[in-house]
Amino acid sequence: MMLSEVTPVPEAVLPQEAFKAHLRLGTGFDEAGLQEAVLISFLRAAIAAIEARTGKVLLARDFQLTLSTWRDPQMQALPLAPVQMIQSVTLVDGAGSEQLLAPERYRLEPDSQQPRLRPVGGTLPVIASGGAVRMAIRAGMANSWAALPGDLAQAVLMLAAHYYEFRDDTRLQGGCMPFGVTSLIERYRALRVSLGVGAAGDRGFGRNLGPGADA
Repeated sequence: MMLSEVTPVPEAVLPQEAFKAHLRLGTGFDEAGLQEAVLISFLRAAIAAIEARTGKVLLARDFQLTLSTWRDPQMQALPLAPVQMIQSVTLVDGAGSEQLLAPERYRLEPDSQQPRLRPVGGTLPVIASGGAVRMAIRAGMANSWAALPGDLAQAVLMLAAHYYEFRDDTRLQGGCMPFGVTSLIERYRALRVSLGVGAAGDRGFGRNLGPGADA
């Protein structure tokens, strides 16, 4: 399995002004002389960390998922959530020739924890020996910052501010995340439940930790 991000979160969607206001209140931030690129890098890092910890895509963007085999011909669990749409499914044979699968042959089964690709009648198409299937996927909880749940938005600002405040501290290791942030994101973290073939162990977007795992 190979999952790659096709389009990053656009800079225009990132809450730069809200982050500046948060820094002024929380850290005595002085805006003079600080480059916008620095703030953007902290916001991107915070979003990436929270997405990895929760297994949820916060802001909508495009991904490409490549598989060499189906885990189950009746359904394929997708390694990121929530999925808004499956844009295309392409079969690639061992020689590299591509065949676009008709949208009528598959459907998305939405799920907040583990969405699935399912066939419409019959089974998923056979993947040729030495070949692959490539899926274009649009995933994300919100299309804009304003549409993101308030607790997740606050968690991003708090973690980005934490990174800013301790930007010169190289001692923080092991996925250190402030308690206030972990408490805000706790309810969004993926549950460790068994759904049969292709369940939690098949998820590949960042670190999918259950509630009992280390914060």
